[in-house]
Amino acid sequence: MTIEQKIGQLFILGFKGDRIDNNHPIAQDIRQRNLGGVILFDRLLARQQPENNIINASQVKSLTTSLQDYSTSPLLIAVDQEGGLVKRFKAQAGFPETASAQTLGKTDDPTLTRIHASCTAAILASVGVNFNLAPVTDLNTFPENPVIGALQRSFSDSSDAVIRHAAMWIGAHTELNILSCLKHFPGHGSSRADSHLGFTDISSSWQQEELVPFAKLIEMQMADAIMLGHLFHKNLDPEYPTSLSIPVVSQLLRKQLGYNGLIVTDDIQMRAITDQYGLEEAACLALAAGVDMIIVGNNLDYQPEILQKLTRAVLRAIADKKLSVLQIESAWKRVQQVKRKLKEQ
Repeated sequence: MTIEQKIGQLFILGFKGDRIDNNHPIAQDIRQRNLGGVILFDRLLARQQPENNIINASQVKSLTTSLQDYSTSPLLIAVDQEGGLVKRFKAQAGFPETASAQTLGKTDDPTLTRIHASCTAAILASVGVNFNLAPVTDLNTFPENPVIGALQRSFSDSSDAVIRHAAMWIGAHTELNILSCLKHFPGHGSSRADSHLGFTDISSSWQQEELVPFAKLIEMQMADAIMLGHLFHKNLDPEYPTSLSIPVVSQLLRKQLGYNGLIVTDDIQMRAITDQYGLEEAACLALAAGVDMIIVGNNLDYQPEILQKLTRAVLRAIADKKLSVLQIESAWKRVQQVKRKLKEQ
């Protein structure tokens, strides 16, 4: 496999439309550039279109089957299906409603959480989605938080409760061979700002306890993947946000917490990143920090040829010795490990 093909495996990319053919840019990215994964959205925000990849269950199943047919290895097909207010498969498209994490945490009945998680996993399995970018394992330490607390995305302000309910969620997904993803490392629950909209500084609000759910679930071997938040903490890294930070990714998460699994970024097109860095620079910094896969939602800003641009940027970074081939190889191997896990289950 060429270095370009290995680089392609390190991206999860959004795309336009509810069906694809040989000429569709995403089909070409999968076939020609060995794209590692895709992410589905119900809307295309860049074009203010109320529909995008998700119309109804039969259409999504047909779409995911087509996507897999273009790939020579299992394609990661990701979605944000948390339940409550944050979901891509919605009632108006004919999908069952499931409760928010906050509702489940307040009820504090792990069996009920398992039921809602099983329903969610069954929805995804039925339409060919194999990677749910959930559960949120942030602590609800600031309930007015515009992107976590206010949207009822956290199970609790108690780390024990978050661990208990997240474990139920993950177990239900594992039963149906669907990968889960803990988010948003090192903890987004205390933030006063929304990283979708701009720079988000957690230096004065973040607490060490926010690491506990991540650490415990890693110890329990329940972390298929961990998503990095686009958060700035001057005491963790005085220069870069957490998603681009060597001290956070390679030191804190890999070495201190002993995590050897898949690390993904939150959508790299979020303004916390794009307001500060070019997309190509941010992707290279993330890979240099030790990230394995970069999510490019291609939804806030739609660019059909974005993977080609990013691949060229990574190759330039390697030539300029800002990135090593060994880093690309290490990330590629972790992606393949996750894909083998999907095959084996």
